[in-house]
Amino acid sequence: MQLVLGGARSGKSRYAEGLVERYPGPWMYLATAEAFDDEMRARIAIHRDRRPTGWITRDVPIDLAAALQGDSARPILVDCLTLWLTNLMLGGHDIEAATGALIAALACRTGPTVLVSNEVGLGIVPEHALARRFRDAAGILHQRVAGAADGVVLMVAGIAMRVK
Repeated sequence: MQLVLGGARSGKSRYAEGLVERYPGPWMYLATAEAFDDEMRARIAIHRDRRPTGWITRDVPIDLAAALQGDSARPILVDCLTLWLTNLMLGGHDIEAATGALIAALACRTGPTVLVSNEVGLGIVPEHALARRFRDAAGILHQRVAGAADGVVLMVAGIAMRVK
């Protein structure tokens, strides 16, 4: 299991796709984004259009643990954990329970798993309470997933820096 962290437009999704494509397909892309507006629909389309044939995409905005349990041997890319966390927070879900279920599901997988997430803790302290809760929750989520991961990569300006 690999965790790929980075800022916006750091190259993390493309790098993660390359990691998964090292294994025989078909590959599963678990997409956590929800398209609430035209701009987000366009972003999602760019992600889908750049992948070659052989990818199966499933939209999983909330129940990521269940999706990971479905096929334990297939190579899977989860993109991304911070959008998943956003969906949980805005939906009033129990983040601790969802994170625990995610970690448990990841531990049961036998196939390659690559998770993408945005590193949001390197900037200034957010002005609003919700943004501060999100930043803190993302940091805790990253710590838990990184602790369980075999490897962690931080993407900076398209360059992969191995952390673990």
